[in-house]
Amino acid sequence: MSIETRHLRYFITVAEELHFGRAALRLHMTQPPLSQAIIGFEALLGTPLFTRSRRSVALTPAGLALLPEARRLLAQIEGLPGQARRAANGSAGKLSLAFVSSADYSILPPFLRQFRERYPQVEIDLREATTDMQLADLLAGRIDVGLLIPPLPDKAMRDLDYCAVLTEPLVLAAPTGLAALKGRKSLPLRQLPDLPLLIFPRRIAPAFYDAILGCLREAGIAARIGQEAIQMQTIVSLVSAGMGIALVPQSVSNLKRTGVQYLPLTGHKLTVETGLAWRRDNGSPVLRGFLDLLRKK
Repeated sequence: MSIETRHLRYFITVAEELHFGRAALRLHMTQPPLSQAIIGFEALLGTPLFTRSRRSVALTPAGLALLPEARRLLAQIEGLPGQARRAANGSAGKLSLAFVSSADYSILPPFLRQFRERYPQVEIDLREATTDMQLADLLAGRIDVGLLIPPLPDKAMRDLDYCAVLTEPLVLAAPTGLAALKGRKSLPLRQLPDLPLLIFPRRIAPAFYDAILGCLREAGIAARIGQEAIQMQTIVSLVSAGMGIALVPQSVSNLKRTGVQYLPLTGHKLTVETGLAWRRDNGSPVLRGFLDLLRKK
């Protein structure tokens, strides 16, 4: 014989009433079966839960200790059907989401706010990661979805689906106080200050790297690579320190840093795309809800 849900319910009711007759009425049963069920429960546990006399019923120390745990277990058991339904329709569960640093200054915060409002019972596991790290984690099943910078390698696209969510122009991030930028509201690309270029390593974002250098070549600029960094906030910090200039997604201008000014660039059509990638065979209802909400933005 094993512990059943009815044992917990019977015990809790008797503990609340401290009277077998009133407890039986609440449970819509007669008193003898209730008394026998409690005796059987005590035998299963190996200890009395109640002291009984002709005039009173009281909880033993074991019964007092068990009561809050019994209530917690019963609530969990009774909540299982609803929890299962919520997991099946995607309104509860867990979602692991990785994102490139630039997304943190654009679409990620407002979308997470909206998703939390729509699905408050979904636990979100967030991690900042470069595109190459996200692809490895996606293919290995370590994350559900990634906000990354395309393009994706052909071998990855055999197993992944992709959806573009944001396209934005690149702007100049430069140290403040440069004479060449004084009073400027925008700047032609060919007039970039003659300072080292701060950029993502090519191994991290080859398409992004090649597009920037190719655009500079078309403008007649021979780029001098100063420092490479894998986080957008690190690049902006290096600009603030006067280490060079950077071409960054427009949304990064939301990152206010002392010693940095942002200027729109003219004379080019260079943009950067941020997109969503996920495993094609991931059937998670939580992921499906996430994708449906993002596609409506």
